[in-house]
Amino acid sequence: MLLPIRTSIQPRRTPYTNYVLILANIIIFILTSFRHIQPWAQMFMLTPARPHIWQFVTYAFLHANLMHIFGNMYFLYLFGNNVNDKLGNLGYLCLYLGGAVFAGIGHTLLHQNPVLGASGAVAAVTGAYLVLFPRTVITVIYWFIFIGTWEISALYFIAFKLVIWDNIIEPKFSASAVAYDAHLAGYVFGMLAIIVLLATKLIDSRHTDLWSIIRQWNRRRRFRDTVASGYDPFKGANVRKSVWAKEVASKTTPGVHPEETTRLRAEIAALINQRNLAAAAERYLELLKLDTEQVLSRQYQLDVANQLMSMGKWAESARAYEVFLAHYSTYEHIEQVRLMLGVLYSRYLNEPEKAVELLEAAREKLTDAGQKKMCSDELTRLQN
Repeated sequence: MLLPIRTSIQPRRTPYTNYVLILANIIIFILTSFRHIQPWAQMFMLTPARPHIWQFVTYAFLHANLMHIFGNMYFLYLFGNNVNDKLGNLGYLCLYLGGAVFAGIGHTLLHQNPVLGASGAVAAVTGAYLVLFPRTVITVIYWFIFIGTWEISALYFIAFKLVIWDNIIEPKFSASAVAYDAHLAGYVFGMLAIIVLLATKLIDSRHTDLWSIIRQWNRRRRFRDTVASGYDPFKGANVRKSVWAKEVASKTTPGVHPEETTRLRAEIAALINQRNLAAAAERYLELLKLDTEQVLSRQYQLDVANQLMSMGKWAESARAYEVFLAHYSTYEHIEQVRLMLGVLYSRYLNEPEKAVELLEAAREKLTDAGQKKMCSDELTRLQN
């Protein structure tokens, strides 16, 4: 048996809507189905032969037995808290209810047997989690002959549950009345709803969600195709080429081929202009392997440093910020760069002395109230 027990991220705010939904499901279960579903409650089940509009919502708050509600509420708690945090309370409520309705429609179109349970709505939440947090790590407890824990990417765990477990393994051991098509309809709704919200920028993309991963892959593919077709990024830009060539030649370590560093710098610039920052950051790290003294233009250097931080490459990000501070000290928002670098040294690299020095310098010039508070709080934490 496999059972997920925790995820690697925690919500920043209290997920009130998720807690209210869990509580509402438990209370309704106690009132309607603690031993067996009460006759008066059966009118709230979804009956595909003669469906009423309200049943497409009410069925999702009914459960047949303890194991039924425990499984649904457990997965809702595990994955719903972070989705609630990302979407906000109203947005999360709409996702949950929309998932229930869509799952009910999917079941009604394919089956005639009555259905109850929050599985479709929970599947929508799980599908949303897959799109929003595919790179998080889920700790799974297993017990066969031995008992232990195993860490697996959310992308692989949820894909395994969605494709293999729900459609191949579980149907062979569960009752035929289990509404697997409703589960799949819920997954589809949750995933598509979040992709649409990300694509239309109604919610922020953090470069780690599934939509960003797909876009980055597509940009890398297009860039490879462009380069393979013989595209020359310097063609028609002789002045820019000569400036870059001169800059590279002046900064290249002896023994390094200027042509290779020039090519990498050109790729970095092209990728940043295409907003493929993840690939640009990887090229930057390749560039440093050739020549540790390389410096990008001001905005490119800052973009790469920010991207490395968002990718969790703390040491590499800190080095990129340090290079920025050393070469662009007159930058109009230099205090914000010092703040970011100070936080890196404080929280991730365990270098409190460097952190305090940078944070104190940043605090003197910060004007944004939120940034100033974060800086002061971090200093207080370090100095206590």
